[in-house]
Amino acid sequence: MSAGIRLAVFLLVLANLLFLVWARGYLGTPSSPDARRVEQQLLADQLKIVARGEPPGSATREPEKPRDRKAAESCQVWSDLASAEADRIERLLAEQFAGFRATRRTVAENSGYWVFVPPQANREEVRKKTAELQQLGIDDFFVVQAAGPNQLAISLGTYRTEEAASAGLAMLQAKGVKSARMGERKGRPPFNILEIRGPDAEAEALRQAIVGLLPKASPVACKTAAAP
Repeated sequence: MSAGIRLAVFLLVLANLLFLVWARGYLGTPSSPDARRVEQQLLADQLKIVARGEPPGSATREPEKPRDRKAAESCQVWSDLASAEADRIERLLAEQFAGFRATRRTVAENSGYWVFVPPQANREEVRKKTAELQQLGIDDFFVVQAAGPNQLAISLGTYRTEEAASAGLAMLQAKGVKSARMGERKGRPPFNILEIRGPDAEAEALRQAIVGLLPKASPVACKTAAAP
């Protein structure tokens, strides 16, 4: 083998060795600074290198849970109830309408005078008359439910003296309540008023259930607080 051929083979082997050494990094640090930074990371296999100016992937967000909307609430007042009748309604709520809550108030009346709308023929007439009163701005009233000559009358106020009752009647007539009357009122046993609040979706079912227990009972809507 000539000297020229031996030199060529030597140079070829040397070049291969130098390439191997360079490829394995024995000759210095990699030329890419990004590659060097990757090597220095503890979790380099979990990193993703993006081009300059490219926005990183947005973090995955859990979908927001829809806010619970407060269910519409109904409010109805059942007045002029005997203690036993109020007890029956409260038992009905506890057994069948647990979503409702009742506030009970006992009223004791003394002898005196009252202003009232005379007894109506039936509950439908009572609803019409109370609606007329509310349109005239009269909200302070209750329907007499107890059996007797004043059943289904609409009380517009009670007074200790005749003079005070006459003044109350004149004020109501000035507001347009032409059917109002004044009369003497004798004291009677205490009665109960139940204010019942609960889900509006079940209000009609509750009303029907109470009327099933007390056929002559009739509710009115709770008074709405006046806006300031």
